[in-house]
Amino acid sequence: MTFRQLVLGGAAIVGLSATAFAHSGATGVVKERMGAMKSMGEAIKRIKPMMSGEAGYDAASVRKAAQVIASEAGEALTGKFPEGSTEHPSETLPRTWEEWDRFTALATQLETAAEGLAMAADNGLHGDGHMMGGHAGMMGGNMMGDSSGMMGGGMMMGGDTIPQGISAEHIGQMPADGAFMMVTQSCSACHDRYRQEDG
Repeated sequence: MTFRQLVLGGAAIVGLSATAFAHSGATGVVKERMGAMKSMGEAIKRIKPMMSGEAGYDAASVRKAAQVIASEAGEALTGKFPEGSTEHPSETLPRTWEEWDRFTALATQLETAAEGLAMAADNGLHGDGHMMGGHAGMMGGNMMGDSSGMMGGGMMMGGDTIPQGISAEHIGQMPADGAFMMVTQSCSACHDRYRQEDG
């Protein structure tokens, strides 16, 4: 699987799930969190074509979208999930509160990834000559291979989408599409575990 396919795959999951939040009848905190999810989904959809090369790259637009995502992630996101707020049309699974520490860690990782993407916006895309410094292994050929790779099998199984010790500043040194993939992986990890599937 190519780097571009990985970026598009993660973005496709987020893009599809964002449309699921267009429910009517939501009130209170459920409506607030659906609004937050919609804002993040729309931000991702705006820059996804740039990451895949389908649209011209614009660093300012990438930075702005990343800032929207970061502002809705972390504690801003978890604060919209008071225990038991599962009333219709919420699609939040009860395990969200049963695994609260894991859920909040994913929300924090999303915030970190989005902050890193904002910093990486000026770096351009993978293959545009940007060097990743000491973090080459993070996005290198072993990315989907063994569990030592950043996106390898071991990482997602533990619920983490960003290796421990990796800060927004580290992510900010990466090409923007690498940082974008970390954002979409964070979204996907949370949706896959804590959101009820349609139908």
